Amino acid sequence: MLRTLVQRLLTLRCVVCEQISALRSDILPTPICPDCESDFFSADTRRCERCAISMSTASLARTCGRCVANPPHFDATIALADYVSPVDGMVVALKFTARLDLADFFGRLLAQRVSAQPLRMPSNLIIPVPLAFERLQQRGFNQSHQIARVFAAATGARLAVDRLIRVRHTPPQQSLKLAERHRNVRNAFAVEGSLTGNTIYVIDDVMTSGSTLDEIARVLKLAGAARVVNLVVARTP
Repeated sequence: MLRTLVQRLLTLRCVVCEQISALRSDILPTPICPDCESDFFSADTRRCERCAISMSTASLARTCGRCVANPPHFDATIALADYVSPVDGMVVALKFTARLDLADFFGRLLAQRVSAQPLRMPSNLIIPVPLAFERLQQRGFNQSHQIARVFAAATGARLAVDRLIRVRHTPPQQSLKLAERHRNVRNAFAVEGSLTGNTIYVIDDVMTSGSTLDEIARVLKLAGAARVVNLVVARTP
């Protein structure tokens, strides 16, 4: 009976293609098979270094035109994928059906993407985007916190959950136009204590217009942060 249970735990069914993998004992269980990870989470996608929007491979620019014309408060963004099928379905499954194994996968993959950076330095902090209290009560967990927890464990970086707080409940961003999104999140966040000299890695599930992350970077910089880097699962094209 114990052997059967162990086999079930180690037999992996990919959430994308639903193929059952062979028993694996050399890696942590993952909800995405290697082929689907390669297909949908390629690290080779050319992106704006500032906001991670997809860019043409023919372009020699490192930053998109929007970031050049109107630079955001954050300094860089790393995104695992575009927010398109099937990645959007994975994010929805994490948020609304509590597929926390997907948070583990996203956290580990983000850690791989930034493994060359010295995240263990004392001046680096990992901060998840906080949920409004009402949404946290409804959902029972903050998906960004779950991703950040795994990321911090994988990199050895410090997770600072209580440094950034949401001080004002706001309507969901997806229901608003671009200009309204900026107004919606203005002064919605506050920072506890000084962040002077710190590099802050802000973790979120989806980056759409970037308004929320831009406002967060603004208040982090006001608190003394030297650099703000966004780490997101998916970027809306």
